[in-house]
Amino acid sequence: MGDYVDRGYYSVETVTLLVALKVCYPQRITILRGNHESRQITQVYGFYDECLRKYGNANVWKTFTDLFDYFPLTALVESEIFCLHGGLSPHVDTLDSIRNFDRVQEVPHEGAMCDLLWSDPDDRCGWGISPRGAGYTFGQDISEQFNHTNNLKLIARAHQLVMEGYNWGHEQKVVTIFSAPNYCYRCGNMASILEVDDCKGHTFIQFEPAPRRGEPDVTRRTPDYFL
Repeated sequence: MGDYVDRGYYSVETVTLLVALKVCYPQRITILRGNHESRQITQVYGFYDECLRKYGNANVWKTFTDLFDYFPLTALVESEIFCLHGGLSPHVDTLDSIRNFDRVQEVPHEGAMCDLLWSDPDDRCGWGISPRGAGYTFGQDISEQFNHTNNLKLIARAHQLVMEGYNWGHEQKVVTIFSAPNYCYRCGNMASILEVDDCKGHTFIQFEPAPRRGEPDVTRRTPDYFL
């Protein structure tokens, strides 16, 4: 559900593996776009610098950011679970409107496409101004109406650090799933994966970061731009 880069020292390896798996198993893997799968964000939060450090030029960065334009924005599981990176948009009422997007482009600074990658659920009702400077916050009334309109049971999204790796919201109509353990090597959080069984039951698989094994890349000071 997005943000495969700018999470640590191994963005190139991580996104390369995911794309390779998608090529090998195209019907079994869906890679959604996150707000960090964009040219502007990756030039600020590390991926661009990592490509320069490892390859000496920006060609790898350009190749991947061109590819990011083709990643889908959302996915639907069993017609009931709506998956996306960020959250809802006041410009989007139905799933059909998302299907009609011209999504093959750099993430714009505002508008529906931007909102889907940047918005966050909130405890307050209605729409709010996001402290991120992009997207919106949305309350339980908004998510309930969106689910009802589109016959959905759950909105599954990422985008926010949660210490247990997952967090229910809006009376279990929205779930945040965060899969980067010990985010940027200093947050101490667990990570998780949501497994949906054949009966549509939900199980969260939590995990902690792998041992560092003395790797020099992760023992040096963590760059501030990771956060």
